[in-house]
Amino acid sequence: MNLLESSLYELAGLFLVPVLLLILLCLLYAFATLGGFLVEAWQRRQDCHVSALAAYQRQTQAVADDLELWIIRRLEWLRIVSRTTPMLGLIATMIPMGPALLALGRGDSASVGENLVTAFSAVILALVAASITFFILTVRRRWLLQELRDLEREGTLPGVQGK
Repeated sequence: MNLLESSLYELAGLFLVPVLLLILLCLLYAFATLGGFLVEAWQRRQDCHVSALAAYQRQTQAVADDLELWIIRRLEWLRIVSRTTPMLGLIATMIPMGPALLALGRGDSASVGENLVTAFSAVILALVAASITFFILTVRRRWLLQELRDLEREGTLPGVQGK
């Protein structure tokens, strides 16, 4: 390889460990959020859920636009993780593919296998994290928008008449 190609190869390789760590953090976040989501879903089924949106509105006297921003802020990390984790998985797949292809050319099947295990394990975990957070994001968005609609219909928002 010439100098430019080998420099790019080395530079890309430096990102493998940070990307793998980010995938693990996203996976941990996904499972922690899943636990909170399951508790909230159970509370909603039991009719003992206390709306954080309604509590925030009572505390701050926020209007509908402010509550929409609060909802967006509340869902922000779920959205970020659900959208970026697949990209991290792709990065973590592609980085080990270079050494795997080089090992394949040398006939070193053990090295090919080791690199492919890393590549595919990373993408699988990334997709699991993204799937969990996307599911939670979708359902929680619906819940929060329904709560906002209920507050608007009750007429408890400043400047909004009940319908």
